[in-house]
Amino acid sequence: MKYLNKLASVFFIAALGVMTLTSCEGSELFNVNAPDWLSEKGGDDSGDESGEGEDLSGQMEDVYTIGATDFSTGWWAQFSKYYVIPEATKWIAEFNLHINPSAPNTYKNYAMIISNDEDRGAANYKEYGAIRFDNQPSGNSEWGDYIDRSLVESNLTFETDTDAGVEKLGGKITLTLDRTEGGMVVKMTNGTITKTYTQTTELANLNADASNTNIRVFLVPEGSYIDWISTNIEPIGGCTEAGDKQPLSMKLNGVPKKVLLGTAAEEAFANVTATVEYEQAVTKDVTAAELTFQTIPDMNSLGKKTLVAVYNKTYKGEGATTPIIASVEFEVVDKMYTCVGLTDNSTPWWTAFSDDIKIGPKETFVSTFTNYTNGAANWNNFLVILRKADKSEYAVVRADNFGWGAGYDGIATAATEDGRNWDAWAAAMDGAKVTTYVTNNGDGTADIKAVIEGNDGNIYTQDYKGIGNVDPNDFYFCFTVEGGHLEFDNVLGLEDNSTPWWSAHSADITVPSGQTYTTRFKNYTNGAANWNNFLVVLTRADNSEYAVMRADNFGWGASYDGIATPTTEADRDWAAWAAAMDESTVTVSVTNNGTSADVECIIVGNDGNTYTQNYTGISPIEADNFRFRFTCEGSHLVFE
Repeated sequence: MKYLNKLASVFFIAALGVMTLTSCEGSELFNVNAPDWLSEKGGDDSGDESGEGEDLSGQMEDVYTIGATDFSTGWWAQFSKYYVIPEATKWIAEFNLHINPSAPNTYKNYAMIISNDEDRGAANYKEYGAIRFDNQPSGNSEWGDYIDRSLVESNLTFETDTDAGVEKLGGKITLTLDRTEGGMVVKMTNGTITKTYTQTTELANLNADASNTNIRVFLVPEGSYIDWISTNIEPIGGCTEAGDKQPLSMKLNGVPKKVLLGTAAEEAFANVTATVEYEQAVTKDVTAAELTFQTIPDMNSLGKKTLVAVYNKTYKGEGATTPIIASVEFEVVDKMYTCVGLTDNSTPWWTAFSDDIKIGPKETFVSTFTNYTNGAANWNNFLVILRKADKSEYAVVRADNFGWGAGYDGIATAATEDGRNWDAWAAAMDGAKVTTYVTNNGDGTADIKAVIEGNDGNIYTQDYKGIGNVDPNDFYFCFTVEGGHLEFDNVLGLEDNSTPWWSAHSADITVPSGQTYTTRFKNYTNGAANWNNFLVVLTRADNSEYAVMRADNFGWGASYDGIATPTTEADRDWAAWAAAMDESTVTVSVTNNGTSADVECIIVGNDGNTYTQNYTGISPIEADNFRFRFTCEGSHLVFE
């Protein structure tokens, strides 16, 4: 605290400088109007005093909040302090649990995580499991390899996670974890609802050092928030006094990466929050209503911008001695490409999905996109779902070497490049360029490969091989994301459709012998001529060409002339086709037959009609030296 005055002076000067920018040309100062997030910190939503039967005389004041007070906190996003509980010790904690009055889900309360004596994310970190306050025997209100769900009792039981009554869990909670009898007894109660877990057998020791018998616990809210009151064991980092606290710094969350030109700033940044750090290392999330924003320069033109936020309140909501500031870059654009998820990276779990794409036997579908993430956890990135036409799943795989499902468990192998630094990988995933290869092997198995160019310039790979129990004739995939968003924004050519001939080329895609590789894109054209659309180029590794084929039944090259057979659907109306090509969706499949190649183009025009273009018998080719790429003229392509 001896450096507080000097630090405050620095922040004051910086904030004052930002405030004076309101007079600068091309900047914009504004507030987002929203309800006040402040809540009283006394007795809470429901329930009586809940410390019945416990000796609370030794409690230490520990006053802080975890979870966003607008109930927006997702799972594994915010955590309490660590409380280390030695053997033969009883821990008692008190806190107010705030339940969202409009939340329909019973799991939106809190879970207590029980682990060994290691920090989360440490190499030796291991969990006994988790016990949540709600009780749903058929759901997941407890989990973990060392938690026996049959030992749970509760006087409020939910059959499903949408049962009514979640509000009964709110109020002042007394939480105890008792190790004095050799086992572990957990009791959670608000005086009305009580849940207990009674394990009489000795707790296993998961610590690397066998002489260390301590366990750690911490709380994780979801869709709720907690105002801590007291503890009888001092947490790591110490207790937090109840007195008011000055803000020291903050980090902005949920700032969109891109904003469409013409969008009002109040709308674009309405969901932005800030994590504010106060004195005594206390943190709290505040909503946009408590922040003053400035965009530099203003949002009336395209290009990179800076969002600056100023916050000037104490922990208790009084006027701060010194305002604090934070800034994040974003971009104003005139076109928003196909996205999966919310562009402020707040996408909840299992809420955003791309289209399902069917993959035939021995076919690989290639997709390219940009992955954006809030960076909160490794899993806040893209996921690939393999499933049937009826949406039943074969497997789900994440970007970070983890998956599940009947076709994955005990069957698939997951591998990354050697020596991956996971912290560096996680930091590199925001804005990473991703190419995925999803393969239907045709024998009841599937493979997924992701090649990721991180924002650090490094290439990361993720392979899932041998995903089983697949019906090769009923095989689809799609993308989803949590805590991030995916943008299918890979553009080939000039977006004003002035692309000169042979000036823009995509990356090569290598097709192994006996395989078909497929990709999809939007085709945009100036419409001046039939050839002002996409072209497919078949080459060797040294870039020498086998053949070049246009979208309009024409091609050339040593392996094309006099050999290939170009065909379209019968009775094509070429004038209608040309008009339908602007913003058409094109799926191109290239097959390596070993000595010959086939190219199939399926075009869904802007008129809703489907047009086909096939080139079969392109020969000769070298089975082990065969690639394809795209180019365009008087047009541009956006890969999906």
